[in-house]
Order: sequence, then structure tokens, then C-alpha cells
Amino acid sequence: MIKNANKSVAFIFTQAPHGSAVGREGLDALLATLAFTKNKNIGVFFVADGVLQLLPQQQPEKILARNYIATFNLLTLYEVKKCYLCERSLQQRGLSKTNNWLLTVEILPLADVRDNLKQYDTVLTF
Repeated sequence: MIKNANKSVAFIFTQAPHGSAVGREGLDALLATLAFTKNKNIGVFFVADGVLQLLPQQQPEKILARNYIATFNLLTLYEVKKCYLCERSLQQRGLSKTNNWLLTVEILPLADVRDNLKQYDTVLTF
């Protein structure tokens, strides 16, 4: 847990939603941080295969996986406003920028993702 509640924290999701528990663990850490701090300076970034976390209409039950993806919607309840998708990651995976994402996100060029991350005191990658 972050010791100073006023520090800015970035959560980076880099893994696909199925095949490992990394995405779920990152979401759990993010929700715990939101629940136990009053810190509003939290950013959430989806890069590389992490952009797949926010694809709508996933059907994890067809591959016998647990469905935690919809839980990302809780970020709106916590009023997380800084959610970003990497434009290059979308292009590399043949995904449209206008997809019906599970969250309201801002799509940023890779250079802007890097610059934006420099503004955070703590960066956690999942």
C-alpha cells in the first residue's frame, strides 16, 4: 500500500485478461488503493495486451475463465477520471479507437503515455 496518501499513483495494465491472474491482481490492488485512501491523483493506463482488458462483450466462461472484466466499471464509482489507452497498442492489435470500451478512456500516442507516466510518484505495473 502507498504510505503517503497524497502521492500520485499510476497503475499500468500490460497483460491480456485471460491466461493469467495478473490483470485481476492489478484490479484488486487498484480497488484497494481507491477504497483505503482519499487519493484522487490516480491514473490507470492500458498498454500492450492490457488494452484487451477493456474490450466489451468478452465471454470468459467459454474458456472456463473467471469474469472480472466488468469489475473495471467500478472505477467510475470511485470517480477515476484519468484512464488512458495506448494508441500504438490498439493499432498493433488491429483495434479501432472508437470501440465501445468498458470505461471512458482517453487514447494517447505512446510518447504521451510515457510523458504522462513521468508525472506520477509511484508506478505499479500488472
